[in-house]
Amino acid sequence: MSGVSLLGALLASGVDVATAAAPAWQESFARDERQSDGATLRYRLFTPQPAPGGGKPPLVLFLHGAGERGDDNAAQLKHGVGEFHRRQAKHPCLVLVPQCPEGRKWVEVDWGGGGGAGTFPAEPSEPLRLTLEVVDGLIAAGKVDPDRVYVTGLSMGGYGTWYAAGMPGSRFAAAAPICGGGDPAWAKRYLGLPVWAFHGDDDRAVPVGRSREMIEAIRAAGGDPKYTEYPGVGHDSWTRTYADDAFHAWLFAQRWARD
Repeated sequence: MSGVSLLGALLASGVDVATAAAPAWQESFARDERQSDGATLRYRLFTPQPAPGGGKPPLVLFLHGAGERGDDNAAQLKHGVGEFHRRQAKHPCLVLVPQCPEGRKWVEVDWGGGGGAGTFPAEPSEPLRLTLEVVDGLIAAGKVDPDRVYVTGLSMGGYGTWYAAGMPGSRFAAAAPICGGGDPAWAKRYLGLPVWAFHGDDDRAVPVGRSREMIEAIRAAGGDPKYTEYPGVGHDSWTRTYADDAFHAWLFAQRWARD
């Protein structure tokens, strides 16, 4: 059967083509949802095989970009997530990948602003609030090592990473925002938190200055964040970051160390 005929057959049979074409590894991410105060958050969750020694695995919260918003509970697996699945033998972990609904943001801020000072709202957006409820539920249920809970995300998810990691009572042991933006006024909130930020210096979607100002503000406050800036790279600074073994080694070496 030709590719065109196969596509037509799938459409005629009512099969979701995106699902049919999805990589096999994605099926190992269970589908679930969180309902709270009349709102619904769909998410995918990968759970590794139990460790031989019985130890609890770490948890990675992965926040996708704006292009993967929706309600299919599938598009959010498109970028970066597979790199965590591919390394399960070396770095076993739960991977939580929520999907932000269309028209919403992980952080309700203007992406077109020239700088982030004073832009972060006092309360998280509804999608991020529900996401953190799922994280807290996994911790409370004893499913993960509470000292090894990490957050990372790209673009819109980079904003969400900065926000989630800077919230009062943050439960994260490390944060890795990629091509996102934060609020420099929150700089002191990241003191003692291992942070590694990434950005391409030719990014036309989220200006590189949004990461630079965060790193500068944290350093000025006395922190020591890591920062990688890719020369000549545009908005896609996530592909090479998540494919880098050194990044994964750094992330999974972090443990809760703040007061």
